[in-house]
Amino acid sequence: MDYRKFFNTEIEKFKDQGLYRKFRNIDRPIKSFPSADEKALDSEREVEVWCSNDYLNMSQHPEVVNDIVKTLLEYGSGSGGTRNISGTSTFHTDLEAKLADVHNKDASLLFASAYTANQSTLWTLGKKIKDIEIFSDELNHASLIQGIKNSGAKCHIFRHNDVDHLESLLKEVKKSTPKMIVFESLYSMEGIRSPIIKIVELAKKYNCMTYLDEVHSVGLYGEDGKGIAVEMGVEDQIDIINGTLAKAYGQMGGYIASSFEIIDYIRSFSPGFIFTTSICPSIAAGSLKAIEIVSMAEQLRIRLKENSSYIRQLLDSVAIPYIDTNSHIVAVMVNDPFLCKKVSQDLIDDHKIYAQPIFYPTVPKGLERLRVTVTPKHRKEHIDKMVRALDKVWAKNKLPRRNISKISTI
Repeated sequence: MDYRKFFNTEIEKFKDQGLYRKFRNIDRPIKSFPSADEKALDSEREVEVWCSNDYLNMSQHPEVVNDIVKTLLEYGSGSGGTRNISGTSTFHTDLEAKLADVHNKDASLLFASAYTANQSTLWTLGKKIKDIEIFSDELNHASLIQGIKNSGAKCHIFRHNDVDHLESLLKEVKKSTPKMIVFESLYSMEGIRSPIIKIVELAKKYNCMTYLDEVHSVGLYGEDGKGIAVEMGVEDQIDIINGTLAKAYGQMGGYIASSFEIIDYIRSFSPGFIFTTSICPSIAAGSLKAIEIVSMAEQLRIRLKENSSYIRQLLDSVAIPYIDTNSHIVAVMVNDPFLCKKVSQDLIDDHKIYAQPIFYPTVPKGLERLRVTVTPKHRKEHIDKMVRALDKVWAKNKLPRRNISKISTI
């Protein structure tokens, strides 16, 4: 077999479909965000970042940075190994206790990433619980899907947020059969919430475990930023909650929060936990500080909500199509992979606005978009500039608008 030819041919096919990804080198100096530096081999330019998952800018918060540097200088850069071989420190155990408190759970367990936490936990449960059947929302994150697939457990996929379809699938399975419903509280590519209360009711009715991904909710919603499950008052009825340190908390790593029994079980049987080097003590220290700040940062959450509402008002005024939600995620719909890339390129070339194009497999084919995220550090003038730029790029590329009679100038 000509291996090189195989790889080149596959990449060319990928490019022909408009699905090939290019990555930009974006350096984000602390003092200038949302302005950042894009660096190429022979050039450098200042751009505005509009697609960061650092939702509350905690990665650049001076107290967080100071705690990371202090810990780094005192304890070094690495953790020393896996959790069972030298890789457990007081920073790790303190952080797990804090995360359990965030979700009002007995305990939590740290992983190298939220992807690993999802994949490893679902693999372990699906593999170890005999004859378990899993019910998964069709728009679940790749990490959830991969964990379920790897487990080999029987999986039923229900239409996105369709509780009637979910119940029809549950009815077909014996009540005595072990079951688990896997879903997200806030879907990251749409900004749409799940009907979490109704799903919990179905879980009770049909004797199911529940696994909830709160990655894009933690720190941003609910009392003290504890997430949507806490906001809706159902966290005690969710068996396992998955979260991340890499978004609202601005660090890296992921975790699950649950009962003592479930956490001890995953800790004891999950290869993705047992055989992975633990996160750096400095990152754990920074995460502890970020959680402390975020828990008291109601003004940041209010500002984020106000900014999100304002950008939607402006998008409405120029009839730019987007998925209308009340979350901090604004999905601007282009619905073509080549045009989506073109819009992104025009934004950065003509207006120095950086918004990464999103296409398959992250979203279904034909639903390509710009996933715009506004942060508390984006001021009114930044939002005005962003929507003006979108308006011009939309016109330049002759893209369809909605309610075109209502277009105004901003």
